[in-house]
Amino acid sequence: MEYRRLGTAGVKVSVLGFGSWVTFDNQIDDDLALECLQAAHDAGCNFFDNAEVYAGGRSEEIMGHALRELGWPRWSYVLTTKLFWGIHRDDPNMHHTLNRKYLMQGIDGSLERLGLDFVDVLYCHRADPNTPMEETVRAMSDIVASGKALYWGTSEWDADEIRHAIDIADRHHLHPPVTEQSQYNLLERDKVEREYARLHADTGYGNTIWSPLASGLLTGKYRDGVPADSRGALAGYEWLAEQLTDPSAIDRAERLRPIADRLGCSMAQLSLAWCTKHPMVSSVITGASRPSQVVENFDALDVIGALSDEVCAEIDAAVA
Repeated sequence: MEYRRLGTAGVKVSVLGFGSWVTFDNQIDDDLALECLQAAHDAGCNFFDNAEVYAGGRSEEIMGHALRELGWPRWSYVLTTKLFWGIHRDDPNMHHTLNRKYLMQGIDGSLERLGLDFVDVLYCHRADPNTPMEETVRAMSDIVASGKALYWGTSEWDADEIRHAIDIADRHHLHPPVTEQSQYNLLERDKVEREYARLHADTGYGNTIWSPLASGLLTGKYRDGVPADSRGALAGYEWLAEQLTDPSAIDRAERLRPIADRLGCSMAQLSLAWCTKHPMVSSVITGASRPSQVVENFDALDVIGALSDEVCAEIDAAVA
């Protein structure tokens, strides 16, 4: 396992991480979650991602229970969660916001569900145009100062919004955000490769990317329709099923199959390994619904070294 600095922060995270979006509670129960966490840990993973909104808080509860059962020392892993969407949808101050009241109470709720005293990174799950940026930055900085989070970051923010937050923190001697969490894969590249290019060059801002397999489309399993046991078949994820069955996207993904076959790896492993090559990427968040899938995903570590500049150019041409 390779470990990289989280942006400009000193803490290091495994280049392949493990996250709970969609799977925890929707596809796997407490026991399977524990097995998946253990499989990732056995492969050298120290970066585990969650969010308040995942399964309405149940994902945090499941991960917290699994961590207690596993008994890992708290210093041995990096755990993150995210706030913005909220789980108290009947209160105007507690959802779709980054106001101070919500953030200060939201972190307490997440820590209670996780059964922890602190998270390593707390992300603002989206930007909030209705709350002054300075209010959000001060609240996040105060959470870090309180020790309830060690660092904070952003998720799917625009580059200008991130720069604004960093500037406010610098001017007022506050704790700045250190990393983004945005979608990045072979079919979704513009935000990381174009919009964030100058931001990364100027500030060293990191990225713990999500959906590196385009929700499974890059595994090739959706070329004949939506498998009954896949996330595309879950109730409430009809919007995702439409994306996963898009003929154009499937055609682009299938062009990777000959390259993967030649390298002796799966399409999933090829796609995960490719994501690690971008210099802004600190960690690639993987997901899985069974331990064997975790093992297969983490075998992508063996593929990274095979991705020469020539092979990467061939991959780029295939999906263009």
